[in-house]
Amino acid sequence: MPQNRQHNRQSKPSRQPRSASVPAGRAPAAAPVERRIPRLARLPRPVYARMESLPAGSLARRHTHDWVQLSYAISGVLEIRTATASFVAPPQRAIWIPAGIEHEVRTTASTEMRSLYLDSAVTTWAPPDCHVLAVSPLVRELILAVGTLPVEYDEEGPAGRLVATLLDQLAALPQVAFNLPLPRDARLLKVCSALQTAPDDTRSLAAWGEVAGLSERSLARLFRDETGLSFGDWRLRLRLLLALGALERGERVTRVALDCGYASTSAFIAAFRRAFGSTPLAMFGRGAR
Repeated sequence: MPQNRQHNRQSKPSRQPRSASVPAGRAPAAAPVERRIPRLARLPRPVYARMESLPAGSLARRHTHDWVQLSYAISGVLEIRTATASFVAPPQRAIWIPAGIEHEVRTTASTEMRSLYLDSAVTTWAPPDCHVLAVSPLVRELILAVGTLPVEYDEEGPAGRLVATLLDQLAALPQVAFNLPLPRDARLLKVCSALQTAPDDTRSLAAWGEVAGLSERSLARLFRDETGLSFGDWRLRLRLLLALGALERGERVTRVALDCGYASTSAFIAAFRRAFGSTPLAMFGRGAR
């Protein structure tokens, strides 16, 4: 693959507002491995491909781009954090980041990442917010093929037609619920922070209402108003998203289920299948034992 061309101006670093966070399972905390953001003054073509091998615990600090970014992990688990949510992509999923959205990028395991930078002019069909996409086998192969093109590929030749096919296929990919919205209300954030630290905490909604200084009914209403999810659905999604990094690292399904607050492995697998349309074994292969 030809070397990526670098230009003079760096993608814009941003100030550090509060960010939504999905902790990376129960692995011991370690200092992040900081990743340099590529320097690009402009895109050399409407679609610009990059490939990176990222170590576990890598971090690209908060920044913005003047273009759309599609982050896709061939292996490993990617997490994109914005000011209001976290977006998690295990293998065969990709995260769509619109131009101008402040974000940071983290990995929970060694990750092979393929990134596409796309001119907003060729993605007018895309929603204006971050989201996670289910990557089809065809799109996977197209991403890999586009990654082998010269930086300044011939837009009128076969390379340009390949890129056009990729864009058509990207427009048709379905969104999947691998995101965790975060409320802004300080009382709800207190509850969310506690659950992120201890996802196996099984306290009832009424008990969490006491923590937040709210009645059970008020907590339930406010939680739905601010996140779009019921408290129970939010906690379920948190637990399952937390499980992705641990499963990718090869932790046993039984251990992951217990860490996520499930009384049995079968209940965890059933919830995982309902949420993600796949079992841990099907998603992560032999690593999910």
